[in-house]
This record gives sequence, structure tokens and C-alpha cells, in this order.
Amino acid sequence: MAYPYVFRAQAPPATAKEAMAPQPQVREPWPAGGGGGGWMGVGSGERLASAYDLVEQMHYLYVRVVKAHGLPASAVAGGCNPYVEVQLGNYRGTTRHYERNGAPEWNQVFAFSRERVQATVLEVFVRDKDGSTVARDGYVGKVTFDVGDVPARVPPDSPLAPQWYRLEDPRDGGGGRKVHGEVMLAVWVGTQADEAFADAWHADAASLRGGGGVAAVQSTRSKVYVTPKLWYLRVSVLEAQDVVPGAAGAGGEKGRHGEAFVVKVQVGGMMLRTKPCCARGPTSLAWHEELVFVVAEPFDEPAVLIVEARSHPGKDEIVGRAVLPLALFEKRLDRGGAAAQSQWFSLEPFGHWLRTPTPAATFAGRVHLRACLEGAYHVMDEPTMYASDTRPTARQLWRPPIGVLEVGVLGAQGLAPMKTVDGRGTTDAYCVAKYGQKWVRTRTVVDSCSPRWNEQYTWEVYDPCTVLTLAVFDNCHLGNAGGGGGNGGAVKDQRIGKVRIRLSTLEMDRVYTNAHQLAVLHPSGVRKNGDICLAVRLTCLSLSSVVRLYGRPLLPKMHYIQPFTVVQLDGLRRQAMSIVAARLNRAEPPLRREVVEYMLDADSHLWSIRRSKANFFRVTALLSGAASTVRWFVDVCHWRNPATTILVHLLFVTFTCFPELILPTMFLYMPMVGVWNYRRRPRRPPQVDVRLSCAEATNADELDEELDTFPTSRANDVVRVRYDRLRTVAGRIQTVVGDVATQGERVRSLLAWRDPRATALFTALCLVAAVVAYVTPFRVVALVAGLYLLRHPRFRSRMPSAAGNFFKRLPSRADTML
Repeated sequence: MAYPYVFRAQAPPATAKEAMAPQPQVREPWPAGGGGGGWMGVGSGERLASAYDLVEQMHYLYVRVVKAHGLPASAVAGGCNPYVEVQLGNYRGTTRHYERNGAPEWNQVFAFSRERVQATVLEVFVRDKDGSTVARDGYVGKVTFDVGDVPARVPPDSPLAPQWYRLEDPRDGGGGRKVHGEVMLAVWVGTQADEAFADAWHADAASLRGGGGVAAVQSTRSKVYVTPKLWYLRVSVLEAQDVVPGAAGAGGEKGRHGEAFVVKVQVGGMMLRTKPCCARGPTSLAWHEELVFVVAEPFDEPAVLIVEARSHPGKDEIVGRAVLPLALFEKRLDRGGAAAQSQWFSLEPFGHWLRTPTPAATFAGRVHLRACLEGAYHVMDEPTMYASDTRPTARQLWRPPIGVLEVGVLGAQGLAPMKTVDGRGTTDAYCVAKYGQKWVRTRTVVDSCSPRWNEQYTWEVYDPCTVLTLAVFDNCHLGNAGGGGGNGGAVKDQRIGKVRIRLSTLEMDRVYTNAHQLAVLHPSGVRKNGDICLAVRLTCLSLSSVVRLYGRPLLPKMHYIQPFTVVQLDGLRRQAMSIVAARLNRAEPPLRREVVEYMLDADSHLWSIRRSKANFFRVTALLSGAASTVRWFVDVCHWRNPATTILVHLLFVTFTCFPELILPTMFLYMPMVGVWNYRRRPRRPPQVDVRLSCAEATNADELDEELDTFPTSRANDVVRVRYDRLRTVAGRIQTVVGDVATQGERVRSLLAWRDPRATALFTALCLVAAVVAYVTPFRVVALVAGLYLLRHPRFRSRMPSAAGNFFKRLPSRADTML
């Protein structure tokens, strides 16, 4: 479903009357590409600017409240507790108040949307919190503006300079109005491209349930986040010397033999350990094991190394510990050069760092390590198939960008109500997009099932074979916002749906304006929650650079020179994902952990019957082409269509007589098929396919199993039923794998003499075939074999062939299994 129209950027209005008046919209079935010469002539090292030409221009009346001075003091409290109230029609916003401050500074921006406000007068009030400065209602003074006379500003114009305005009280008697101080204000009309848009207090935030508070208002603002810089920390535990258990006063004999020693290394919340090692001598140990962690800048948390001795099963004794700041380790930026320098580190005895009574000794041995921070790897925090970035950690190794990705988040339509407030369903939706290291979050549109964001963002593209991920969430922290960075207890933002767009499926310099379906799994089944409308444009800076990338490795070279195992990569990805979620959850406003985990597919490694079925059907669909070809060839051999069979005979004879035509014909056939399919090429990015995902055909129990926590939180009876079902599925897979192994072992047994008669017969037949092939030209052999294979059904038998009967009689190793 294509979004019906987009809004072209228009010339900025000269005054607020033009800006705040209804604007005629220019509707086009397909807007101009907009990439063109402006992008093509820009060097790769220059900073690229993007115009807001993918979204509709939304006009806002901005009011910046800077500060005030000369405010009158209260006769009762002896001071003024001032705050500012900005009112436009039925919408109003207030700043925070200051206790007994006659010259407060707020520097706060308010934004009022043209669509929601019809008033023509803007009023700015300064009030006293305790209500006793001038009048009972705390009224100090006000400034009035005619909305039609407010100037308009469009970036890149410089910000409007604030001015001082007198606070007058029209209620004072006499011939003139009494002045109660001055307030510094800046009032202008702008769009969502204004720099003040992201941090402004929006008019729709006035409807926050329960008053909201500062944290609730902050959680409605649009923000840009950056993934922390991640490194791989490689720690090679080589050996240890002078390690004597019991030397720290823990009891027992010194120098016990036969003990197993283990080294544990902890960085942050992750701990890895080596295999047990027995002492080579009285005080000498050797492990030569490598441990890999994910760490993030800044390196606040050190690496803690602990040596333990195990003298009895289940009893470990801490021998010593070393605290190693990560700044001690060198950063490797080379691609497979010399190994990092090894270092010796002293161990503190057990109890020394706990400040408990210990002997005077402060030395418990030393350990030999080779540790470094790897900057030539790309630290994966998302599945490889959905990767949005493949650059190494070290910026010095980055290639120049090859393009620019622009995404306009227009809005959503038909969103399902996600919660019930005062007996009616409502949704407070916001959108999150991730590409590379940059995360963006749109503002929260409160109480709307058809929100309009009209926000545009830009990313630099370094590889076209990457994926842009967007998701829509319902903000559940407006009425009960907690402290900064918290999760608000058990309250979590609800998922509405997710969209992925692979950049390689987009044509360069073309605007794709479409509505993408939002669907999410629910215990009751798949839930379709509406559509999100996006405008996407991928602009190419250098076509030759894009073409060259298709022949280069997807990941940096170190992933192929010194690769990690699959198990290591899976564990490191979970570490990276946990670090990113923790860091972004501490931002202000926080990008909460449930949001980050959903964007990064945190549960992609867990078992799911639905995914297993979907992957099975994908493999079946992949093999259906080969199966159709086999069926077509069988029909040709059985002369189902005589004309086709005769044509195949002619082609076969031609290729047999002129074999040099085979490869040119094959390579010519491929481009012909490509040109034929060009007219049926996709005209829009792929959508979420609920049918391909087997989401509609999955029962409630299977969905509940997929959405279950790990480890499981379900009752024992439920787990037992699911385990039995898993055994049934695994039994079928086991049978198929066993059949494949049987056929392969039969092939190997042809010359293995497990069946002496079969091997002797096969050997004799091969000798005869070798003599016949030697004395007969190859073309004759191929022609006879082909004509025999394509013979008429009259010369065929319905019984299995002799070759098939011979192969099925061969032995396998299945009869030697238990």
C-alpha cells in the first residue's frame, strides 16, 4: 500500500500570518528524486547537509523564555517564587519555579502546533508560586503578542535574539499600567527543522495523564542517541609464578601438590574462567588460554583477575587478585601484525583488599598476561543478517562513505489502542530508528491512533548491503514516569511493530514513499497494529565505490585472519547488546532496555517452533525450482509433450557435436532471464510477510512457548508437554539426517570391500567402462548415453533400474549403531 502523497518543501513564509494560515498542499503521485547534482559533486570528506524535503512542513509558534529581573518581592514571604506561564488558546505551558529569586533564568522553549491552535493572541504570564506577591492569584504581570505579527524563521537562519519586555498589570488603577519587572523572550514561527524543536515543550504534552512531571515531558521529546564505542578485549592467560595456596592465611599447608588452579577474569558484569591447571612445579602454573570480552568507552570499570585453588571437589580457595585498569592495555589497530606485548602483574593476597586482619605480606605471586584492545574488528551488537554497520572499531580504518540515507518518518495510520485510560483505548506512539551507530527517537504524539511526526533524519552509508531498522512503541511512562534512566518498575513500553529495509534493495536517488505494515506477536496470535508511513531516499556519492564494495569482504579483515568461533561470536554479541542497552538506558531521556533489545533482536537465538516451520518452508520453496526442473525432465523423458521432447533431442545432439557452444549458451541465457524479469522488479521495499513467518498458522501454545522467558517460567506440566512435542519434532529431523548419512555411507562402501561381491562387481564394471571410454570418442559416448536417457516410454520398464537396485543393496554403518 503506497502512501498517497508526500509534501514538497515550500518557500518559507514571510510573516506569521502566512505561516499560521492553512497552506495548500502540493500532492504528487511521485516526488522528484532530489539527489542529483548537489550530492554528486560533494567530496567524501565533507559534511553533508540535508533539506527537509521528504516530509510535510509543520509550522510551530516557538516561545523561548530566557530570564527575568526586577520582580517585586512578596510582603509575606519576603521574596518572589516566580514561574512563567505561556498561554495560546486552550493550550498552556509552565516553567519550573524558583524559591525567593527576583532574577530567575529558565531558558526554556515552548512549541505550539498550527494544526491544534486557532487563537490569534499569545499571552506570557509571570506568576508567583505562593500567590502573595501582588494579588491573591500570584499574578505579577504579562506580555501579549499578536500571532499575526510574529516573525518567521527558517534554518539556516541564525537564532532569533531574545528581547526584554516589560511586565505590565492592566488591572492596576490609574491612568497608566504599573510595571512589575521585565522578562526576556524570543517569539518566532518555524518548522520542525528548527534547532529548538527537539528540546521544546510541545502543546500536546499538556494532556499528559496525571500531570506527568518533568521526566514525563522529557520522555516525549525527540532525541538522537549514539552507540558507545565498543572494543574487543583479548586477554591471554599464559602462566603464573610464586603462587602458593594458603599463604594468605586461609589455612592449610603451603605448597600442596595435586591442586587445580583456575583463573577468573571479570569485566563489568561478565566473568570468564580458564580450564583447571595442575602445578608444573611447587609454584609454577601454565594455562595458555584466551578470554575475550566486550568493553565500551570510557573504560570506567577495570578487569579483575582472580586465581583460585581447588583442593577438594566443590571447595575453591582464593589465592590472589589483581585489579587491572583497561588503560594499561595497548590498542591494536593493525590487521594481523605482531602479537601484543606480554606483561607480568602482581597478585594481592586474599583479604588484603578487604581490609581484614592478614599477615604483613602483600605479595601472593604474579601472573603473566598478554592483553590488548582490538580495534580492527567490528563488534557485533545485532544479528549478522540484519547488520546496519560493518566498520571496525578504530576510526583510522574506516573507508570513506559511499552515500547518504535520508529517512522521513511521516506518521502512522490505524494504530491499535495499546492501553485503556478512563474507559477508552488510546495510544501514545513514538518511533525509533537505528542505522549504524546512530539511534533516533521521534517525539511522542500523545493520545492519537494516527500520529503525524514529519521528522527527517540522515545517516552516512558505508556499505549498501546493510539494514535500516525502525520500530514503533507505545510510551507507557507518561503518567508514572520514574527517575532518569530507570525502567519505572515493571512498566515497559509496548511494541507496536517493526520494519526492516535493506538498502541494497533501493534504487539510488529515488524517493520511496510507502506505508509499511506493523505486526507483532502476541500470546493470542499475530496482531496487526496499523501502518507506518515512511519516505526513504538513498543518495549515491560514487557509483564506482558502490560497485567495488560488492567484491570486498562484508566484515573487516581481522574477522578472517583471526576469526572467532560461532559460540564466541554469539556470546560476544550478547555482551555487546547488554552494554548498549545499559548505556542507552542511562541517557536522558532514556532509550529503555526493552526498546533496545527489541531493535537488536535479543531473542533471535532462542528456540521457536514457528521459526523452525518458517525456515523449513523457506528451504522447501528454495528447492521447489530444482524439483520443478526434475519433473520437467521426467516429462521430457516420458514424451508427455512430443514437441518439447523433440526440441530437447535437437539441442542435445547440437551440444554434443559442438560442445564449445555449451558455456556461451548458458551465460547468454542468464542475462536474457534477467532482462525478462526486469519488468517485474519490485517497485517498493519488501514488507513484513506474516504468511512467510508462519505467524497466522501458529497456535496459542506455540506462541506462548516462543514468548516465554529463558529460563522458562511456566508450570512443570506445560514444560513436560512442550518437551514431548520437541522430542517428536527432533525425532523426525533425526530420521531425515540418518537417511542422508545412510546414502552417503553407501557411496563410500562402493570401494570399501564391506560387501566383497558388490565391490568386486563395481570394480569390474569400472574397468570395462574405462576401456570402452578409451576406445570410443567422448561425443559418441555422450550421445548414446543421452539418447538412452531420453528414450521413448515404449522402451522403458516400470521396474527400478539395475543401477538403482545395486545401490540400494549396498551396506551402511546404520547396522552397527545401538
